[in-house]
Amino acid sequence: MQDNIIARCEAKGLRMTDQRRIVARVIEAADDHPDVEELYARAARIDPRISIATVYRTVKLFEEAGILDKLEFGDGRARYEDAERNHHDHLIDMNSGSVIEFVDPDIEALQERIAAKLGYKLIGHRLELYGVPVKPARPTDKSG
Repeated sequence: MQDNIIARCEAKGLRMTDQRRIVARVIEAADDHPDVEELYARAARIDPRISIATVYRTVKLFEEAGILDKLEFGDGRARYEDAERNHHDHLIDMNSGSVIEFVDPDIEALQERIAAKLGYKLIGHRLELYGVPVKPARPTDKSG
């Protein structure tokens, strides 16, 4: 794995303009799953001259080069993350839209077993769970 997005882009022969470098740094700094509008807002704080069209084109270029993964969580917004981040799965809160990243060894092992049972060696997967928070049960009043 190369150190950062800019290095990976350069290794793939992508021309890295100053504005593309800004978008790359914004993506790298993200600890969430921003959509293009959020990436634009963050990039524009660094360089107010950057346009949303530049951000759209840059994200598309990075996605096509395998630098970014495009994620769609059912809310109509494409979100992005660094394709070389450590493997994790996602739980999407359908009420708030928040995305929780997790890794579960039991799920990983189960997926490997299923692939093997079907005659395959698993080389990758993406798991997205959709849910709503469970409200804690209210204690029952036992005071007669």
